[in-house]
Amino acid sequence: MNDVFVLDHVSVSYGTTTALRDVSMTIPRGGITSLIGPSGCGKSTLLRTLNRLNDLVAGARLEGTVTFDGADIHSPDTDLVDLRRRVGMVFQKPNPFPKSVYDNVAYGPRLHGSPIDLDGLVERSLVRAGLWDEVTDDLTKPATPLSGGQQQRLVIARCLAVEPEVILMDEPTASLDPVATATIEELTRELSAIYTIVLVTHDLRQAARISDRTAFFAAHAHDDDTRHGELVEYGPTAEIFDSPADERTREYVTGGRD
Repeated sequence: MNDVFVLDHVSVSYGTTTALRDVSMTIPRGGITSLIGPSGCGKSTLLRTLNRLNDLVAGARLEGTVTFDGADIHSPDTDLVDLRRRVGMVFQKPNPFPKSVYDNVAYGPRLHGSPIDLDGLVERSLVRAGLWDEVTDDLTKPATPLSGGQQQRLVIARCLAVEPEVILMDEPTASLDPVATATIEELTRELSAIYTIVLVTHDLRQAARISDRTAFFAAHAHDDDTRHGELVEYGPTAEIFDSPADERTREYVTGGRD
């Protein structure tokens, strides 16, 4: 199966407010799919739909169907713990636990049942996240004094340690300086050879640089000052940026901002 996610007429509401309306799209296995668009267009809502993090929001309601590897993720048979292990999440602000570097990475495997070689798994995850050489001198030191870029790579290592199939990234470089941003972008490209990555970003240059596919969402305004997000255009990144089919996409990628 080439498509890891299939969204069929998906709408998401919070109480009486519709955040995302009637989105149908597929996300193929492997590579990086970027979600772009102005604030309020539903990018993060869509991202959180893919591992049901919206379930944690009071009043959230979904219409339509989301399948992951061919299975409806809202089926009563869905194991949410397993879904969120297989579909990991990296947030905008690095969120290391107030624990050692080692215990941060080991947290998930311990939660799910420690493997025989936990030390090896921690090392492999840190190596894959590009952080091993910077922390190997003392894995027992606390994670919180690490720089922002190091913390974000630690969070990625923590995600990798539970052996996900998909990594969701919600503006993972928004709080980082240009050097740390470049490091995370390079790491993301490397990881996309192994994992399916879905990336929300406000940085159009970032989407153009590293993603294979791009989906542009627009925010549709209503008379009561509310607005909902809708998918405008989705395709290979080069086409979205160089020859978009919709004028709204063209306006956004050639200079439109929030």
